[in-house]
Amino acid sequence: MKKPWVKKLFIGLGIIFGLVLLANFGLNIWLKTQLPNYIKKNTDYKVSYKSLDVDLGTGNIFASGITINNKDPQNINVIGLQGTIDTLKISRFGIYDALFNKTISSSDLLLSKPNLNIILAKPVDKKTGKKPNPVSFENIRINKGTINIFKHTKQKFVEVNQLDLFIENLQMTEESVENKLPVVFDHYSIRGKDFFFQPDDIYTIKIDKITTANGQMSVENFQLTPIISFEQFKKSYPKKTQMYQFSIPKMNFKDIVLKKNKVSLANANFQNPFVKIYTTGVSAIKKAEKKRNFELNLDDIQLSNAKIQVLKPNDTDLFFAEDLSVNINKLEFSKESSQEVIPVLYKDFKIAGKGIHYNDQQNISVESFNLNPKGGQIKNLVAKPGNSPKMTMDFKTNLIQFNINDFKFVDKKLNLDVKDLLIDGINGKITAGNAVPKKKIAVKGIEFPILVGKISLKNSNITYESGKQPLTFNALNATVNQLELVENAAKNGMAVKIKDYALTTKNFIYTTKFYKMNVGALAVTKNKIDIDQFAMTPLVSRAQFIRMIPVESDLYDIKVKQISAQGSWDFFSANKFINASNVTINSANANIFRSKIPADDPKEKLLYSKLLRSIKIPVYIANLNLKNSVLEYEEDTPKSDGPGKLIFTNFNMNVKNLNSAKMKGKSTQVAIKINCDFMETSPLSVNWGFNTADLGDRFSISGKLINIPARALNSFIVPYLSVSATGTIQEMLFDFKGNPKGIGGAFNLKHKDLKISILDKESKEKKGFLSAVANVFIKTDSDKLPESVIVEGVERDPTKSFFNMFWKGIEDGLKKTLIGINIDKTKKTVEGAVNTVKDVKGSVKDVKNSVKQAKQDISKELATPKTNTDTPTEEKKTEKPKEKKGLFKKIFKKKEKPETE
Repeated sequence: MKKPWVKKLFIGLGIIFGLVLLANFGLNIWLKTQLPNYIKKNTDYKVSYKSLDVDLGTGNIFASGITINNKDPQNINVIGLQGTIDTLKISRFGIYDALFNKTISSSDLLLSKPNLNIILAKPVDKKTGKKPNPVSFENIRINKGTINIFKHTKQKFVEVNQLDLFIENLQMTEESVENKLPVVFDHYSIRGKDFFFQPDDIYTIKIDKITTANGQMSVENFQLTPIISFEQFKKSYPKKTQMYQFSIPKMNFKDIVLKKNKVSLANANFQNPFVKIYTTGVSAIKKAEKKRNFELNLDDIQLSNAKIQVLKPNDTDLFFAEDLSVNINKLEFSKESSQEVIPVLYKDFKIAGKGIHYNDQQNISVESFNLNPKGGQIKNLVAKPGNSPKMTMDFKTNLIQFNINDFKFVDKKLNLDVKDLLIDGINGKITAGNAVPKKKIAVKGIEFPILVGKISLKNSNITYESGKQPLTFNALNATVNQLELVENAAKNGMAVKIKDYALTTKNFIYTTKFYKMNVGALAVTKNKIDIDQFAMTPLVSRAQFIRMIPVESDLYDIKVKQISAQGSWDFFSANKFINASNVTINSANANIFRSKIPADDPKEKLLYSKLLRSIKIPVYIANLNLKNSVLEYEEDTPKSDGPGKLIFTNFNMNVKNLNSAKMKGKSTQVAIKINCDFMETSPLSVNWGFNTADLGDRFSISGKLINIPARALNSFIVPYLSVSATGTIQEMLFDFKGNPKGIGGAFNLKHKDLKISILDKESKEKKGFLSAVANVFIKTDSDKLPESVIVEGVERDPTKSFFNMFWKGIEDGLKKTLIGINIDKTKKTVEGAVNTVKDVKGSVKDVKNSVKQAKQDISKELATPKTNTDTPTEEKKTEKPKEKKGLFKKIFKKKEKPETE
């Protein structure tokens, strides 16, 4: 027997079920008859339909033949809906929210053949927080739809035809519009044609067709196109730096996810894209970066056969890539990555291209290249001159290749470790522009040291020109091992360290204003230098050189068979130095020419000790050897008949401790020993010494000259002084000491049958009478053991070279030896002899005139040198005879060398 409560339960359930059925039946009748009016009265929309079925229990709604419109089309604060829907199916419709909260929400929405125009509501007022009435669907399915979405301004925003769409968790709010994403969803399936999207007043996006299958999306003919001209863009947006245009015939990707602030997709493939960028030339204004939470994750992205063009403001190419392919794995753009120097993260990438062109300050083209995190390769790089004021490049390189050990950014600083770099076959010219004053610039964004394991330069022919002085390397091969770029605030923020290097080149050429210097072969390492067939040849004639120089200067013509050096040196780091154990110069042939026609150089000529001390880096050469060489010195004056010549053959020189007084622990005492043949006949030996650390620049020089025929000097003195000599200088000894003020010491001369002949300046014929008178006052023979004379009071002209002072000392010794120590008394004797001849021959007019002429000529020849004819007033009044020093001064005088000597 059934219990009473069970019976009551069944009766209650039956009543409830009956009421539900009755309510559902009544609701359907009400909805069919009253819902359109209710929606019209209580919402912002007008809805009509042919049929409508509602399940109150499940919230499922099915309707057909629907038409929807806004009650007030001018109300921009709510989403505008206008159009028709063939079939509508809603699952789990939120009836309570629709009745009492005035919101439309559903878990699932099916629209069949919708033809809708949607006008998005006006953006939310962020100050008041007021929101428009939302429409929310968890899932949406559209079949064969035509959708047009407009902004609240009635500007078309999105359009699509023949749309088949399935989206899970769809959100479409004004917030998504501000982020330029009209919809946000989790998963999707989409198919459609004639897509249109206009995010702003500059661009439109058009897509011919989109299809999806098995999570793979295919997009055909994607186009981003400006809707204004470039000229309009520059006028309307004067602060913007670039305008874009690009098209992608086909792209594929899968697993796209648009959720909140995150866009994710995988296996993106963009085929044959064309990107065009217009630059305005406006400098970007740096603004405080707005923090964005937008994230982009691309699992794999591939660009195939891309074409990229960047235009200058004048519509000419700045950059053009004919064929570019890119593969990037795990590309990520996030809030964290945007703070880095490279605002993206990646796992791996590969970039390859063909036909790359860049035209700006330098015009550069590349036949092909490829790049990945571990290295890269560039083939057939060609550089042509552009409009760079700093440097002009005109060369071609066959291959540039490099491998990278590590490449990353740490704390916004570049950390780079390059395994090796190869440059093969660089041929052409680099020209430096106008020199710009160097400024100390702090290097930022680099984590020091930057390491390069090995740099190789092969098979190259390159010319570097600065100030119209080209430097040419032919058959150049070079290797640098363990290069480091290190921080150095004192040297523009960076300095170089090199562990080892080697360089070889043939036919090395350097051209200056006056010279062409070339080397047959050059080999350089950090411990050895070998130079073969060095030549320094004038590019101008002697006459041209004289016209081109403002003051006296030497013209050199030098040839050297071989130069070698051993030791250690550093020319690259901040702490440069030269420390050579041995330098050998073999078989040099040097000709030095100087003309006295240009004006004297008024600059002070430093002595060698001070010149060496002025070298800024530590320099030390233990042994410098000059072997088997020839030195010629030629000099002319405005009145000379061709240049005079001094010749030193079989020239051998050893220099010990050549230094700049800046290397700790090394001797600063320079010792020079010279052995040679003077005028190709007479052995000459010289010992010369000074201390570069001596600020007083004291020096000593001694030497011996043996068996020099006086006629050997004629090649110098005949054209220069119109004087010839005969006899023999058997031995000349000198032992001098000096400083920048002057020179002095002992001088000893042993000679035999020494006579001179004074020649006519035009015909070079001997003037017998003048020659006879001059020889009266010369000691023809020295004693067997001649005494030394003391050279003293020889002052240095600071505008003349060391050798000028040295030859003044020799001249003083010669005068005291050949004419006598009491030179003033000798002068008076000369004048007395001339007067006696005048009295004896006074009755014969012709003889008298000859004597008068002889007196004048002797006075000229034996008086003060012609270059110093100005005499103090007092001496002119007393008509005191001048010192008899000019003749031998001119015979033996060695003219000054340039300031650099």
